[in-house]
Amino acid sequence: MENPSIEKFREYLLGQDKSALTVKGYISDLVCFERWFEQTHGEAFTLQAVTPTDMQEYCQFMLVVECRKANTINRRQAALSALMKWAKESGQIEHDPTRNVHAIPKTNPGPRYLDKKEQSALQRAIEEDLRISRLRYPKRWVTRRRDASLLVFLLHTGLHLSEALALQLDDVQLADGKGQVLVRQGKVRTVPLNVQARRAMQEWLTVRPGNGSHVWVQVEGEPSDGLSNRSVERVLVRIGQDAGLEHLTPHILRHTFAKNLVDRGVGLEKVAALLGHSNLNTTQIYATTNQKDLEQAVDQMGQDEL
Repeated sequence: MENPSIEKFREYLLGQDKSALTVKGYISDLVCFERWFEQTHGEAFTLQAVTPTDMQEYCQFMLVVECRKANTINRRQAALSALMKWAKESGQIEHDPTRNVHAIPKTNPGPRYLDKKEQSALQRAIEEDLRISRLRYPKRWVTRRRDASLLVFLLHTGLHLSEALALQLDDVQLADGKGQVLVRQGKVRTVPLNVQARRAMQEWLTVRPGNGSHVWVQVEGEPSDGLSNRSVERVLVRIGQDAGLEHLTPHILRHTFAKNLVDRGVGLEKVAALLGHSNLNTTQIYATTNQKDLEQAVDQMGQDEL
């Protein structure tokens, strides 16, 4: 049997023209609190018995014991606040125990990036795609070489996809043991190329057909002066699936590049310059510990103890 106070509150909500779904959600959240209150105190839930301390302890219970997300905690607290506000206004209680309740800040999950295992899986998938294309699809191999080089290039430069696809042949400088590209689209800057990015670029330029002035061009079909974002996104989906990586995007490769730099101790000012960020606050997200970092730290600790 439902608590009389909660039942009266349900009737009040319905009288306020709240939708049946909204009312159902409120009541469901209040029943959760009622259950916690009775299990904690060993007595029946009443409006008059609830204290500010109960609100604090219930919040801790949801956070620590139930491991609820901020959205769920805030929604349940909002339902309780609505109940107590109604109870005070209707003269059933003198003081609102939820008056000083504050919303739980939502945790920023941070940008999605590939960890070391995922990066290795991606590299293996790229290499396997090239191997198979040589054996089975020799006419398509140049296209697959371009795709492989472009993915490696994005992973090791952190460029936006649009920035990479806008590169002209004259923007690339390669020499023995060094190289760089001049990014003209977006934030104009010069980005140095590490050994992986240089190798990927050289392997592509060696077989690149003479179509147009862009670095990354069409190989099959009608000649084109550049690739479309959509074409590259389809490649990412295909290679990502081969690597066991769902929803692989150019942004994930960019985030991975930035995260790798931060993990190696590169200062945020330098990372911001490479990414083309004008505000360090934008770059700060890569230095913020997120859930994935915590999981990896715990896993590493377990391996160290074996």
